[in-house]
Amino acid sequence: MNRSKLALLLLLLALLGAFFAFDLDQYFSLASLKAQQASLEARVAASPWLAGGLFLLVYVAVTALSLPGAALMTLVGGALFGLLGGTLLVSFASTLGASLAMLLSRFLLRDWVQARFSQRLAGINQGIQREGPAYLFALRLVPVFPFFLINLAMGLTRLPLRTFWWVSQLGMLPGTLVYVNAGRELARLDSLGGILSPGLLGAFALLGLLPLLSRKALEVFRARRVYAGWSRPKSFERNLLVLGAGSGGLVSAYIAAAVKARVTLIEKHRMGGDCLNTGCVPSKALLRSARLASEMRKAGQLGFRPVAVEVDFAAVMQRVQRVIADIEPHDSVERYRGLGVEVLQGEARLTSPWTVEVNGRTLSARAIIIATGARPLVPDIPGIELVEPLTSDNVWELRAQPARLLVLGGGPVGCELAQAFQRLGSAVTLVQRNQRLLPREDAEASAVLLAGLRGDGVDVRLQHRALRFEVVDGQRQLVCEDLREHSEVRLPFDRVLLALGRVANVSGFGAEALQLGLRADGSLETDEYLATRFPNIYAVGDVTGPYQFTHVAAHQAWYAALNSLFGGFRRFKVDYRVIPRATFTEPEVARVGLTEQEAAAQGIACEVTRYGIDELDRAIAEDAAQGFIKVLSVPGKDRILGVTIVGAQAGELIAEYVAAMQHGYGLNKILGTIHIYPTLAEANKYVAGAWKRAHAPQRVLRWLARFHQWRR
Repeated sequence: MNRSKLALLLLLLALLGAFFAFDLDQYFSLASLKAQQASLEARVAASPWLAGGLFLLVYVAVTALSLPGAALMTLVGGALFGLLGGTLLVSFASTLGASLAMLLSRFLLRDWVQARFSQRLAGINQGIQREGPAYLFALRLVPVFPFFLINLAMGLTRLPLRTFWWVSQLGMLPGTLVYVNAGRELARLDSLGGILSPGLLGAFALLGLLPLLSRKALEVFRARRVYAGWSRPKSFERNLLVLGAGSGGLVSAYIAAAVKARVTLIEKHRMGGDCLNTGCVPSKALLRSARLASEMRKAGQLGFRPVAVEVDFAAVMQRVQRVIADIEPHDSVERYRGLGVEVLQGEARLTSPWTVEVNGRTLSARAIIIATGARPLVPDIPGIELVEPLTSDNVWELRAQPARLLVLGGGPVGCELAQAFQRLGSAVTLVQRNQRLLPREDAEASAVLLAGLRGDGVDVRLQHRALRFEVVDGQRQLVCEDLREHSEVRLPFDRVLLALGRVANVSGFGAEALQLGLRADGSLETDEYLATRFPNIYAVGDVTGPYQFTHVAAHQAWYAALNSLFGGFRRFKVDYRVIPRATFTEPEVARVGLTEQEAAAQGIACEVTRYGIDELDRAIAEDAAQGFIKVLSVPGKDRILGVTIVGAQAGELIAEYVAAMQHGYGLNKILGTIHIYPTLAEANKYVAGAWKRAHAPQRVLRWLARFHQWRR
């Protein structure tokens, strides 16, 4: 910081210090100004121009220096200069003062902040450049932050001064008018009886209604802006159009039909989406067969003679298809038509915010929900075209079992399928770039799962980065870098399965033509109501995230359906506070809320209570005595912040904690709930008991010991 900036900064700090040191803020209290009301009114009457000029200068100084008192001075402006004069003075003074505050912030701090946080501010600068006036207008009209913070924050951006001026002038005008009017009515109050005057009651009613009226005005402003250039139909053929018949789309259509709306569901491929056809259902069917193969190999542990396990891989995969076929009717065209949903097979394309073209027809609807899902990520690794990679989409087409399977990715899908194929007889190598499997889960859970996979025979290579694929003498190989040894490693394989995440399907249906925004991860951008840039177009499921789970898509669908049908009356913000998830390996890993690592990273104080499932009677009897339950709670209280369960049926056991977190009860209530003996669910009670023992009132217990000793 150069000398001139430093000198100015010191001067400003000195002025601020003097303001509070000399107790000048006492003159900006309602009591002080009310006591001087008669004197001030007399001076205004004697010299209105001089008084107005002095008022303007003081208001500008207060606003420019970000001192407290601007709201009170707005009331004073109405009291001394009336509705018209007060509004004119306050409007121009507040805008001039805000502009000076913005310029001071820009002169003193912008270069330093931009240099120090340039990468973090890049997106904000782009947003300001693209939509700066609209963004500032929204903040002025419905202030999420105090005005002085907005002034300082805008100084750190590259928003032009002239834009800041006129947008602030317009955006603050409605609030200025309401506050000046309230000041004028307060000035007329000369007795307690005047409190009930219609004018004063009306002024306070306007103050109370200002946020609501401002929000409505902002919605109208945004709607006019975002729909500019589009011709809205005079009437609509249906209430809702849903693009995609996966979990999110099916639930959206179901809810709309249940409340008797006219809804059309469009699917270009197969009903049920990824979950039914290539995701949850087939993978769990495969895991069931793999688990049986593993149990047969452990026959000796359960009192049987060793069993020779012969896997008919083609039959296993045929069973997977039978399971899909058995569940298919739940998501079928016939079922949804029976529920009152119009179902169309075809490729849909958005042609306007209200119309969709499919099979040569143009359909119109008041609202649209996009539920186009996601697809497996296929990375641009050199040589990948030589090895015919498998993904979670096409692995189910296999009928010949690969002798050597290479799995890229140590997330839930990679771990589940690696263990399943290993148990079915493939020699599986799992390559993971991170330091541990399931990097989003608890570190201890990752360690237990790693031991489980290696115990099954999976060759797990942590901290290995894929470099390229090669075919040498007809043999496929992955060349990867061992990030610990900084050396190249060659891993031979017959087939490779990519399990590196999923990419949102945001193209091919007209999103580009409507300029629907995308996030940095490529997903469709939506607000807290799941609306896109168009208030009547919503998105749910994997296409928007942030959680790519079937149950989250269904959860979002409830909000999107209600908002799309009844949003003109009331809208609901989607609730992500309690999102459970599970990885269906053996042992299973389930989680809801925070992990220890997340709590530490976010600076959230927590208390950890742990119970080892190896102590549980039912787990011992089931030969499943491995894993743990770890509960994070508020220090000294039983309120649950997060739970991780590792062990048999973890995905089922977590439900009790999901209910507790969702409905606001804690470990004491879980401890007081009767759990059947012997069940795995008793572990939930035992971990609550462990928490209770750690919080036993020791002083009371010592007195009780003395009491019982006396009684003896």
